[in-house]
Amino acid sequence: MAEINLYFIFIGSIGFDLLIGDPRFIIHPVQIIGIYIQQITNFFIHNFKENKKILFWGGLFVALSSIGISFVIGKFIELVFLESNSNLVFGILIFFGLSSCIASKSLTSSVKEISSLINRSKIDPKTEKLVREKVQRIVSRDVSLSSLEHLLRSSSESLTENSVDGIFGPLFWIFIGLVFMKFSIFLPGPLSLGFSYKAISTLDSMIGYKYDQYKYIGFFSAKIEDYSTFIPSRLVLLTLPLVSSKANQYISIIKKSYFEGSKYNSPNSGISEAVFAYTSNIKLGGKSKYNNQIIEKPIINPNGDTCTKEKINIICQLILKLQLLWIIFFTLIFFKI
Repeated sequence: MAEINLYFIFIGSIGFDLLIGDPRFIIHPVQIIGIYIQQITNFFIHNFKENKKILFWGGLFVALSSIGISFVIGKFIELVFLESNSNLVFGILIFFGLSSCIASKSLTSSVKEISSLINRSKIDPKTEKLVREKVQRIVSRDVSLSSLEHLLRSSSESLTENSVDGIFGPLFWIFIGLVFMKFSIFLPGPLSLGFSYKAISTLDSMIGYKYDQYKYIGFFSAKIEDYSTFIPSRLVLLTLPLVSSKANQYISIIKKSYFEGSKYNSPNSGISEAVFAYTSNIKLGGKSKYNNQIIEKPIINPNGDTCTKEKINIICQLILKLQLLWIIFFTLIFFKI
């Protein structure tokens, strides 16, 4: 019965995230783990920036300790909830904890806001500056000199890439935890795996770079994120065409998306961007500025349309439809096991 309660808490947390997003009155778990990651990373870089070996193995410590702390906190809350006959207080903690692992509302609303600002009939310098600031918050590339068209493309690429590690990755691992709970409460559960995946995603976004000291201290974080996102990204590839208007081109879309997305340095994000590009018919990739260098990513869907407000709305609709499809699949599997 307790596992059933957990499942309904999970469903409720998804609905809460879609409608409300992250409540401002609650400290987000990512903020807490982010402070820890930042402090311990700064310690290693400040004291051992010339010692590549220490930075390399220090990065393993940063990754494992961050993930371990997140897992233990989540597991503790789960155990108290399950062993206390579904204690209300800990049920609420699980509810908000699971909701914080999913970023549907914050991810889609931020990109929609950017596209709406860009599509105003007249954009004054103040508005353009605001747009650049908002885009810079969600991308790692330098957009200080980007055109409005490039800003829209950057926003679209961020939306399509982060939909996996911000939405579908957490959903997958939370569901795995729910299945584990049906066999033993001492196995990893939805909150412990959800928190762990969120820590992995945060590690990758904060230190998983390939330049300066980060290519050593962030090596393990980037690799762990690649492995933990491998299955969710492939599931998005296989299921997204089913909820699009191009379901009749299912095989073709999967083949093209996998082929073109695999050319990216990060095959997970490349595949995610590619399948969204083909299902919404937009062209992605091209030149962008990273760390004072111009990097040219492979073009995805070369015959696709340029990114527009309407295309971003289509992508957001696809994300919502795919979430609903996954929930249906998860529910059928959960109650069949």
